[in-house]
Formats: sequence, C-alpha cells, structure tokens
Amino acid sequence: MRRIVLGFALVIGLMLMSFSCSSTVQKSNEDKIEVKDTTEAVNEADVKKEKEQLVKISTQYGDLIIKLYNETPLHRDNFIKLAQDSFYNGTLFHRVIAGFMIQGGDPESKAAVAGAMYGNGGPGYTIPAEFHKDLFHKKGALAAARMGDAQNPQRRSSGSQFYIVQGKTYTQMQLNKMEQQAGSRIAPSHKEVYMTQGGTPFLDLMGYTVFGEVIMGMEVIDKIAAVKTAPGDRPLEDIKMTVELIEE
Repeated sequence: MRRIVLGFALVIGLMLMSFSCSSTVQKSNEDKIEVKDTTEAVNEADVKKEKEQLVKISTQYGDLIIKLYNETPLHRDNFIKLAQDSFYNGTLFHRVIAGFMIQGGDPESKAAVAGAMYGNGGPGYTIPAEFHKDLFHKKGALAAARMGDAQNPQRRSSGSQFYIVQGKTYTQMQLNKMEQQAGSRIAPSHKEVYMTQGGTPFLDLMGYTVFGEVIMGMEVIDKIAAVKTAPGDRPLEDIKMTVELIEE
C-alpha cells in the first residue's frame, strides 16, 4: 500500500486538487467495517442535550483538551473506544506541516524507526463519512484522515488516523476565490471564523469528517507545528502522545 503524500496546499489551486490528509487506510479491509452508519438517525434536539465527551492528548509540548462532537457519533464512539483501549498511547504525530495541520494515529509509529515515513497503519477498518453543515475546519478542529477520492469515492475515514488543524487566516477575497474554484459555498458564519481565527477552509469543500475541536491548548498546536521536519513532513524529534478520556 503506497503512502499518499499531502502537499503543502497553501496555494489555492493546489488546495483544490486531489488531497489526502490521511497517509493511508488499509484498503483491503474497507469492506470489513462493522460499525453501523446511523448518521441519518441522529436527532438534532437529542444531540444538543447530550453531554460532550472530553479527551486529553498529552505530548512533551503540553496537553490538548478536546471535545468530541455528538453530531458525529460513529467517529466519536470509535475514538472513545480506541482511547479506552490505549490504542494511541506511544504513537507519534508523524506528519506536521506548519500553517496547515498536525497528524497522528498510525499504530505502526509506536515502534518508529529513525528516518522512516508513517501513515500506512490503522486498526483494519474504515468509518463511514459523517458530514455536518455546522462542523468545519477552523483552527483546532479535530478531523479524520482518509484516502483520496480516487481510491475512496465514499470518503470513508481512517479507523484511527486524525489531524488537528492549525491553518491560517484568510481574507474575504481569498475565500470567495476558493468558492469559485470549487463551485461550492462556505457558510458566512464560517467565513467570519476563517477571517478572524483561521483554519483550512478548502478542506470543507473536499469532504473530510470533522468530529471534535480543541478547547484548551491551542498554543500546543502552534508549538508542534513549528518543529523542524524532514522531507515527508515527519518531525526530526519524535512527538509521542498519550490519549485518555476525561471523566467528569
């Protein structure tokens, strides 16, 4: 399985070309997923009443506190299960691109070898996409990596790999140009966030599931995004994580 490389898509033309935040998902196991897609059954009123699960990702650069969205129950429940199973503990943020995102969740990176590229690993299944009009790629968004559209027309998510958005701020003109090139619209409320807080709006136009957001530790994203990397975007210094649920 080849590793899909994500170019540093800050030039709008490149942004809107074939893109994958995921390095890979085990394609041979795509049809073995046993998670039932209940997206259409989610009741908006019930979602708003339900308490959101908090998660802590710890690194040598500090902690990220993340809330998982109830609007994406398949991704939420999968992430909770993997955290409970200590699946992520000892894995790396194996791919870091300043001004864009930090990516992790490959179990093969637990036994990382110096100079090796990671992004091929996973739990052996993928998850049906869960798109929601109110969930978008603002700074701090937690989203699922996946194979590109050519290999994955249903835009199913990796079973474990995820990325956290750093992004940058955009002007109204830049956002309008993205819309024109993509032939799709960015919600006005989302535009306001992209112009003030930043993010990666082009990913909203390309079909990646956003399933959580950082609520504490934004500075940790910036610290990790600023590290020196080798060709292929792997940090020169390993950035290991542990992931645990916050029980209240």
